[in-house]
Amino acid sequence: MQGVFDLVGNTPLVEIIRLNPHRARGVRIAAKLESRNPGGSVKDRPARGILLDAEARGILPGRALLDATSGNTGIAYAMLCAARGYECHLVLPANASKERLAILRAYGATLHLTDPLEGQDGAIDRAHEMAKEAPARFWHADQYANPANSLAHFATTGPEVWRQTEGAVTHFVAGLGTTGTLMGTARFLREKRPSIAIAAVEPSGPFHGIEGLKHLATSHVPPIFVEKEAGLRLAVATEEAQRLTRALAREEGLLVGGSSGAALAGALRVAAEAPPGSLVVTVFPDGGERYLSTGLLG
Repeated sequence: MQGVFDLVGNTPLVEIIRLNPHRARGVRIAAKLESRNPGGSVKDRPARGILLDAEARGILPGRALLDATSGNTGIAYAMLCAARGYECHLVLPANASKERLAILRAYGATLHLTDPLEGQDGAIDRAHEMAKEAPARFWHADQYANPANSLAHFATTGPEVWRQTEGAVTHFVAGLGTTGTLMGTARFLREKRPSIAIAAVEPSGPFHGIEGLKHLATSHVPPIFVEKEAGLRLAVATEEAQRLTRALAREEGLLVGGSSGAALAGALRVAAEAPPGSLVVTVFPDGGERYLSTGLLG
């Protein structure tokens, strides 16, 4: 019998069949289906790692957890804090999808909504302010700067990709949000295969509609991000990400969010240049159920 902390990770790796035109020449694309985590997204991994690290260092229990989120890390925090009996305060833009807000409230989190025009950076700034205003009450988890974020992927996502592909992975592609998924997974895979090609996907401009991803040139760059380790940088337009998100549902039977469509766009570009026999692995961060009210899936 397992608790919710024990259910994080070990998500399936699914091959993309109909949307991969390069399969005919022996280039495969596969994606980690992170919606199969108990909290429904890849963010269960860093949230779990951050909480366990805080407990090991004696930070929790004692104060309320506080962090900025675009939604998915907040859901993971709220779920795991509920399981441990911790108070959870989350700062996020007020235009987060109705589904995300409802899930957060269902887990009992206290929400602090910020101006949508300030984007995720506005939420980050407000979380820093709250932590400074009440340091005795709040512990600022700070997922963007917390080393436990990328370490969680080094310890779980990377080993899973290596094991599930039986060491055959040749390329790894991931979106840039907190950047933890790319940083931690790439470091692990490079230790196993120094020649592995790494590619980072980000929105093509500052004003975009790909939830969970950051246009780093015009955003607060997460302190855990190391540019020289990011590999090839791929810019994806919102329209391309949305088109592929809808296609994943209708042609692959995978109901995923917009950042997954962006990840597939990056993987397809990498696959187009890859030699026969290559295996391109990417990450689909969450499911499409929490975006149904946004019109993303038509």
